[in-house]
Amino acid sequence: MSKEKKNLFQRFLDVVEVVGNKLPHPATLFAILALLVLVLSAALQPFNISVENPGDPGEAVEIKNLLNAEGIEYIFSSMTDNFIGFAPLGVVLVTMLGIGVAERTGLISALLRGFVLAIPNRFITLGIVFAGVMSSVASDAGYVVLPPLGALIFAALGRHPLAGLAAAFAGVSGGFSANLFLSGTDVMLGEMTIAGAAIIDPAYAEQMNIAMNWGFIAVSVFVLTIIGAWVTEKIVEPRLGSYKGEANEDIEGITAIEKKGLIWTAVSFVISVILTALLVVPSGAPLRGEDPGLDGIIMSPFMDSLVPIIAILFLIPGLVYGLITKAIKSDKDVAAQMSDTMASMGMFIVLAFTAGQFVAYFNETNMGLVIGVYGAEFLDSVNFSGIGLILLFILIAAFINIFIGSASAKWAMMAPVFVPIMMQLGYAPEFTQMAYRVADSATNIISPLMTYFAVIIAFAQKYDKKMGIGTLVSTMLPYSIFFLIGWTIMLIVWMWLGIPLGPNGPIHYG
Repeated sequence: MSKEKKNLFQRFLDVVEVVGNKLPHPATLFAILALLVLVLSAALQPFNISVENPGDPGEAVEIKNLLNAEGIEYIFSSMTDNFIGFAPLGVVLVTMLGIGVAERTGLISALLRGFVLAIPNRFITLGIVFAGVMSSVASDAGYVVLPPLGALIFAALGRHPLAGLAAAFAGVSGGFSANLFLSGTDVMLGEMTIAGAAIIDPAYAEQMNIAMNWGFIAVSVFVLTIIGAWVTEKIVEPRLGSYKGEANEDIEGITAIEKKGLIWTAVSFVISVILTALLVVPSGAPLRGEDPGLDGIIMSPFMDSLVPIIAILFLIPGLVYGLITKAIKSDKDVAAQMSDTMASMGMFIVLAFTAGQFVAYFNETNMGLVIGVYGAEFLDSVNFSGIGLILLFILIAAFINIFIGSASAKWAMMAPVFVPIMMQLGYAPEFTQMAYRVADSATNIISPLMTYFAVIIAFAQKYDKKMGIGTLVSTMLPYSIFFLIGWTIMLIVWMWLGIPLGPNGPIHYG
């Protein structure tokens, strides 16, 4: 796009990109941030800054110095564990083992070509965003699966692959709190909301359920899909312009042997899903929880096993397809394909090491808890009500989300404070939780401190070697802005109409 044709908003995004790209390489930046946390922990300790732990009333939490003798011992003794314990590391590598086989046998390429030929082009962007939003049912696995697939689909269509990656990332991360089904997020946040409500009204809390937001989050899927597709095609893709690199995913017809491979792949996938269901659905199944009904699936070992299950659901069809098409002739071919996949993840592993140190130091010093509590107390001191209160709460939660990526960690700090406050002002705990979920999701995609941000940069560098934090933030900023505005408007309209947020999920309390 020429400079003359750029509007004010496009030029603003260019400024964001330029300023952001002045930052060091992501691996270096995380190392600098880790060092900064260490220095701040020593500098702030003499001021005896402390807060009451919301999860354990009466317990004072202070900023911990990591530059004294005990802290230095922790730095050296925990370095390996910080790397190994970095949340996305195992998720990414295990999932990519299965995806790598499916990709290198040609299965993904064949599926993409078939998908492109079968679906009208005008629906593809909608499909990618929709799949991203729905991926939250599989917890964090969508971060590893869908952005690279979105890039491949766009490349196959001759469109800019980074626009496809951005659309998928927006759906996965920005739409994390929306889904047509209940997920682990509903269970995790719901239990904290119920505990917060019990502070004010134990009887009310006793009749609450984890599906309290299901109606709203189900409708949100379609709203966010439309917004995400519009932003992709009207803002992000025009700004990226034409892709100048080489795209190997040309749209080609499906050959006879590929068609045979896809048929047997579909059969193997259906069988794999049935076998997985037998491990989860029947009473007494090994991956089923103890609770009856749907709770036995949501609160179960199955939810904790989604990463290896997803890897297997990619691996088995990939093996079948490879055997049919002769891309796999022996176990040596499979091992080589997995090895090549791991080699391509080298940059991510470097990022994981420095990011793991930063995240661990930030948690160990208690800075995340202190920042969250002070932010919560600020809202408590503001005497707002109505729309102003809701907007302020959403903005503060969205801001805190930039610094603390875990939805459960933030809500564990905020729910005991905000749920009682909002109940006293006449708003139901179910409504407070939904407002939090709107804010928590919308700014995920512009936070360099978000756990999977480094993963997305690593994927994007396949198509743009110079991809930096600034470029990615400037690309995702329009999604964050329009998701936050559109979703907030939807919440306010929902509130005005008085529609229940879900089963026994009112908006007003008392």
